[in-house]
Amino acid sequence: MLPAVRQDDAPEVPNRSFLRVVSHELRTPLNSILGFSEILASELYGPLGTDQYRQYAEIIRSSGEKLLKLVNQVVEIARLQTGDVEFDIQIEPLAPIFETLGDGLHATLAARRLRFQVAPCGDLAARVDGRSLRCVLANLLENAVAFSPDGGAITVSAKSSDSQLEIVVANEGGGVDPEDLPRLLRPFEQGENALTRQGEGAGLGLAICDLTCQAMGGRLQLVSARGEGFAAHIVLPTG
Repeated sequence: MLPAVRQDDAPEVPNRSFLRVVSHELRTPLNSILGFSEILASELYGPLGTDQYRQYAEIIRSSGEKLLKLVNQVVEIARLQTGDVEFDIQIEPLAPIFETLGDGLHATLAARRLRFQVAPCGDLAARVDGRSLRCVLANLLENAVAFSPDGGAITVSAKSSDSQLEIVVANEGGGVDPEDLPRLLRPFEQGENALTRQGEGAGLGLAICDLTCQAMGGRLQLVSARGEGFAAHIVLPTG
């Protein structure tokens, strides 16, 4: 069994009432920014007159989406740490989940010549919240795409043993030094390790995946070495 890289010394999180207020107050103006910038960029009510204005509107929209994603991630981290997330835990077959992996990534995969392969999983199943597992896998795939070299390969596979199901999302690439792996499961570690330094973001994606797996009775393990790619192992109960 691979040693688990755990999240430690979790910071104090705000209470539920604070989260509800702050998330609403942040999301409401952001949705307006996104909506109106999209209207401007599409010139819905007439031409802006200069191409540069359209470009500025697109920059506003893109920046707003990034900020909204960050807000959603911060709120999700806090909700997971306070236990303010409800899970519908039941036996879920893996095949229907695997069948939709990669949906929405086709254009990116093609543009970067990334090879994407999902291994057959047969009748494997796990005791999980199906929606949450899909979110974890989508997050791990997004991470794998972001840190794969053009022309590289991304694979997803699964196996079952000892009342556990193990799903592996692996990608080729520069990899991470083993001593840096624990940092990847800590929120807001962006810039402190080789993996997150390569791309944008606040370093919350893997922390969210880790906390979600824990809440479902499982765990997330990271395996990597410099120059040998990166693999995320999701270990979940089967009964």
